[in-house]
Amino acid sequence: MRSTLQNPERLHLLDPFSHFGARELTLLGETVSEVSLPAGKRLFKEDDPAGDLFLLEGGEIRMRKMTPFGEFELFRPGTGDLFGEDSFLTRVGRDSNAEVITDAKLLVMNAPALASASKQDSRFELALHWSLWRGLSKKLRQANDRLAGIFSADSAPTTQPLRVQQSSAAATNLGMAHKVGLFREQRLSAMEINFLASLSREETFAPGKTIFKEGEVGDKMYIVADGTVMISKSIAGVGEEALAFLERGDYFGEMALIDQRSRSADARAHPEKGVTVLALPRAVVEGLLNIEKVSSVRLLKILTSMAAKRTRAIQEKLVGWFLLAGGDIDPAPPSSGT
Repeated sequence: MRSTLQNPERLHLLDPFSHFGARELTLLGETVSEVSLPAGKRLFKEDDPAGDLFLLEGGEIRMRKMTPFGEFELFRPGTGDLFGEDSFLTRVGRDSNAEVITDAKLLVMNAPALASASKQDSRFELALHWSLWRGLSKKLRQANDRLAGIFSADSAPTTQPLRVQQSSAAATNLGMAHKVGLFREQRLSAMEINFLASLSREETFAPGKTIFKEGEVGDKMYIVADGTVMISKSIAGVGEEALAFLERGDYFGEMALIDQRSRSADARAHPEKGVTVLALPRAVVEGLLNIEKVSSVRLLKILTSMAAKRTRAIQEKLVGWFLLAGGDIDPAPPSSGT
């Protein structure tokens, strides 16, 4: 059963929208309808066209992917969680089946209406992408943690860990023109380009050298200027598993600046290639993306899109491990909480 949202003001009480101002809440309310679904109902299926954004208000929904060894659960939204962001942002079809396990209440945000509201009001666009960025970063961290814990030491397939050498960064100087060119490729404004180019600092790492390690306190965000960065995670009984390879213009290391938690993975120069990165201190990143200040919508959209792609990539890797193990690992993730 679907109905118009009766009390738009209550959206402010939901964590994903707590930073919305009065004007943004009004616009958001115009995109939202309330839906009640019975247990056993399918909300959407894998490969459905990209569409609406959802928030779970009550009940239980699971995102499942069919494999030759049965269903594999990608994600279980908790009460108050957004879901469907990946497809909404990338405009790629749904990557899983969303099934109602117990009677559920949802807020459904109409995709075309959200796009229209974003065009009308830049503050709304900023607030919406802030919500999406935070939600996707939470999912990405959960997926990273799940990948690390999915095997026990005596059940994991055997692979050879990558040999890694650690060192500090070497001094380098790309020059202002090189940095300006990098940020110009991302279609940032002149003010954003000058700001980032002036306040970023170059760091160069030889092949295999560590940029940061899992468990460290995050104090910087990085942009790949030249070369390749490997994001990886240590898995018990397996060794080091590469999660992503990042190239010129890719951002990384931002998650620890969002949730104030330690690094959830390792970052190092590609084992066969060196890399030069631009480092942005926490204070700079927080100032540029602070929701209470004049912020960079374009940069926030870049980070949000990258978080969506990385989350999907990690989930695909989880499915790959499930298939590699012949289905002999726990196919259900822990709940994301309330």
